Amino acid sequence: MEPALLRHRITELGASFIKLAQVLATRADFFDDRYLAELRRLHDEIPPMSTGEFQTVFSEAFPEGDPFRSFDIRPIASASIGQVHRATLHDGREVAVKLRRQGIERQVAADLVVLEFFNRLFRPFFSSYTQNSIDAVIAEFGDMIRKEVNLSTELSNLKSFSRTYAKSGVVFPKPFEHYCSEHALVMSFEEGIRFDDKEGLRRLGVDFHGVIETLIFFYTEQMLVRGYFHADPHPGNLLIRPDGRLVLLDFGMVKRLADPARVAIIEMVKSAHEQDFDLYISACKRLGIIAYEAPVDRMTELAQRMFDIFNDDSLDATTMQDLAFGVMASMRDFPFKLPQEAVYILRASAIIEGLGTVYIPNFNGVKDILPVLQSNIPRALGTDRNVFELFRDEVHAAPLRMKQLHTAIQKASEDELRVHLSERQLEWMQNRLERRLRSFALSAVMMLGALFLLLYNPEWRVVAAVLFIAGAIRIFYGR
Repeated sequence: MEPALLRHRITELGASFIKLAQVLATRADFFDDRYLAELRRLHDEIPPMSTGEFQTVFSEAFPEGDPFRSFDIRPIASASIGQVHRATLHDGREVAVKLRRQGIERQVAADLVVLEFFNRLFRPFFSSYTQNSIDAVIAEFGDMIRKEVNLSTELSNLKSFSRTYAKSGVVFPKPFEHYCSEHALVMSFEEGIRFDDKEGLRRLGVDFHGVIETLIFFYTEQMLVRGYFHADPHPGNLLIRPDGRLVLLDFGMVKRLADPARVAIIEMVKSAHEQDFDLYISACKRLGIIAYEAPVDRMTELAQRMFDIFNDDSLDATTMQDLAFGVMASMRDFPFKLPQEAVYILRASAIIEGLGTVYIPNFNGVKDILPVLQSNIPRALGTDRNVFELFRDEVHAAPLRMKQLHTAIQKASEDELRVHLSERQLEWMQNRLERRLRSFALSAVMMLGALFLLLYNPEWRVVAAVLFIAGAIRIFYGR
């Protein structure tokens, strides 16, 4: 399929499918330049609303009257959820106005129904691990895109993100809350060169490596140190000012990461660099990527083969990817899963690594992230305090710890001590139990069928005996 036709087909499919294609638009190791050029247009070159749709949306967004001295009805960016216009307030301040597309809630709801339909249709053909992964992707994607179509949610994310990373050196738009609603977001107009515009950055004399380092540092801070990150860093949302400062736009997808998942990811990155296979597998299991019952020896073999590939500096990005896919194909029957926590982490990581491949040959995300992570591990794990602070906290916590110990001893003596299993262990036990029950049910049907055959026609006693014995064997020796 030609690049232009591919982009056109994706556009016809609607907002949800455009979001998926935006991830692929960063992958210089997946597509050649012709396809990348077309797919990048999906970030902010979706066909704009018609004049009639625009007028309806504008009236809904500003029911009290037009608050602008001037408003350019030609959008400067047109994306899947909405489109952005340049305008000027009556006091002369330039603003960017994001308007939600007409009927986008219904379209997104219809897309999710289609995705759920195909998930249910093909669900029986997948293993329980694949089913869980697909369910997690659809659930997380559905939850996020429903929030994204409400621009009031984006306003809240923008305010929170700006406060959290006020000292990061990254520029965020400033909202004008009085004019904002679920239909519109009005914010300061920020200018800059798109992150993937190599020629534009070259004309400005911006250092490519410096730009990538800034992005990696900022995202390491977001995902691994604070656990609060912008989950949609595609090139249309990243601008570079002439002074080299990074501008971040579009806060519809902002995610928080629970501490256990954040620590597990830190350990995964660290162990990948140090080739500590035991720690890597343990971290993967705690994150939920590898099932609880996965065999450690086979997982170690897989990890070693993958580490050898990604640590080989002589491989280009395409060869590295082909080899990695070959290893994964040989392990396709292994119990891998994709938990909900990982969906947008992987999405953001894939986009950033894709941007790295645009500027740096053989870009390796783990290697480039590690130096930043190593210097921030104490802060990321909360161990950057001095000895006095740690001792003070332990002293303050001592009475509670003693009470908890006393309660545990008392419950043990009264036979009331309870053991809590992890979610991963419970899931493994549930899967095992379901398999055994299915096997038992089939065996019972076979044995009852044998009795029915014998009662119906005694001449079929040989067939009935074979069927009964087969059912009995399944009960005692089935897996």
